Amino acid sequence: MEQRCLDAEAAPHPWRAAGVCLCLMAWVPELLAHAVTAGDKGYIQEISGVHLLPFAYLGAKHMMTGYDHLLFLFGVIFFLYRLSHVAIYVSLFALGHSTTMLLGVYFDVGIDSYLIDAVIGFSVVYKALDNLGAFQCWFGHQPDTRAATLVFGLIHGFGLATKIQEYEISTQGLVPNLLAFNVGVEIGQLLALAVILIGMSCWRRTAGFVRHAYSANVVMMTAGFVLVGLQLTGYFVSR
Repeated sequence: MEQRCLDAEAAPHPWRAAGVCLCLMAWVPELLAHAVTAGDKGYIQEISGVHLLPFAYLGAKHMMTGYDHLLFLFGVIFFLYRLSHVAIYVSLFALGHSTTMLLGVYFDVGIDSYLIDAVIGFSVVYKALDNLGAFQCWFGHQPDTRAATLVFGLIHGFGLATKIQEYEISTQGLVPNLLAFNVGVEIGQLLALAVILIGMSCWRRTAGFVRHAYSANVVMMTAGFVLVGLQLTGYFVSR
């Protein structure tokens, strides 16, 4: 979907909104805690064999609490008005993260969780800039938004894979449990998407949507930069 350059004049105080975002995201421990809880990890380590419902629950829980995934999804559908377009983009994202999540865990592809989460944070920045029309304004070229959604979906999938690997799950029943986790992720994504779409639909009916679209994407971009900074800080501190 082609994007136009949003008019900054329509949002006179976008950086004030970004400042509020920075303050809200100042709780570093909570942000870095988007990982496996001790209770969930202990439970998974104690069981073996096929346990479809627990893994489906964990998948849905991870997606519903995954602020980085939800921010990107919010950016993806920000200017999508037709459900058919929403379905296409969300399907591309789901295809990407399902593929790398399953393959990453099955073949035990190890990626540092801080680094992959930093890239996921960058995906939020990219999508905000895309929504702002920055690439068209700066370079005179609009990147293929569908291809970008698929590529970042692949990256988000590796992020999911690193979280699953933290569970240290048994190899007995690994494939069915992974598929159940993936089903849970998709259920969580659909539930989150439904809430986002309802909220966006109500917002778009107001006169303030166009006026605040610029500010909203500046806030989203700022959140993405904060996520990148926090994860890179965590990476270097943990060395």
